[in-house]
Amino acid sequence: MLDLEKLALDYHHKQFARSVIIHADCFEWMGRIPKSSIHAIVTDPPYGVKEYNFDQIEKRANGNGGIWRIPPSFDGSNRAPLPRFTALNQKERDTLRRFFVEWGKLAVRVLAPGGHVFVASNAFLSQLVLSALVDGGLEFRGELIRLVRTFRGGDRPKNAEEEFPEVCSMPRSCYEPWGILRKPIPAGMKVSDCLRAYGTGALRRVGVDRPFNDVIVSVRTPRREREIAQHPSLKPQSFLRQVVRAALPLGKGVILDPFMGSGSTIAAAEAVGLDSLGVERHSDYYEMSKQVVPQLAGLVLDVEERQLSMLDLIGS
Repeated sequence: MLDLEKLALDYHHKQFARSVIIHADCFEWMGRIPKSSIHAIVTDPPYGVKEYNFDQIEKRANGNGGIWRIPPSFDGSNRAPLPRFTALNQKERDTLRRFFVEWGKLAVRVLAPGGHVFVASNAFLSQLVLSALVDGGLEFRGELIRLVRTFRGGDRPKNAEEEFPEVCSMPRSCYEPWGILRKPIPAGMKVSDCLRAYGTGALRRVGVDRPFNDVIVSVRTPRREREIAQHPSLKPQSFLRQVVRAALPLGKGVILDPFMGSGSTIAAAEAVGLDSLGVERHSDYYEMSKQVVPQLAGLVLDVEERQLSMLDLIGS
């Protein structure tokens, strides 16, 4: 295991077997750690979505809405709550874009040359988010499609359901797009050179005869995982374990989740034996992750999850 504690700097942190979680604002922390000290980023950022404070989650659970806003920390500005991402006006979309441009610059700073970024998005905003990250200096490498049916979209026009019974304002979502980006490989270097020098630049195959695919059939997050980590955007371990494994082509290096939430990405890295760092600015979720990470990491996938997981194909 690498000496990850040194990257916690002077922030509150906790170490597990192969990971360290840090209570910090990722914009500040990513601006302080040594350059090129991270080998991959796997994250589900809070872009244009509801603030994940417990009081807002409670409001949502009770049918009373909840605050939707972009985190203010990247430039110190205080902002009014935003509407749902499907109703963002141009000013709000511009603010969202600036958020990802600035975060993309920090990602370029902390990543080793050739380091990959897997970033969760949605069909409505992925174009804006990914283009902003490219403007921040990352190189677009494609999208990973998580095939999963959700409850988003498919609704009839609001307050006109009976007038337009055969109309839906947006299609029902059956997939979740994850952007795949990369810090540019230095000029004159080939992928093989980058692999030798930094252990980055490519993705890890599922097996010698099976490449990593850009479509993963996924289950919705199982109840047993949701009972461990009560986070509204929790991704299943069967999916995350495949992504973190693919992110380090040689199985070595440090994976970062700068928007850690309750720690599911860190748990996935622990489960497959990879070094990782998680950063979370909300104290509630940081404290929760102390219990969540070892519990999720210790879960054994059930039959359905194993059948969907390409990890079963290793060595086959």
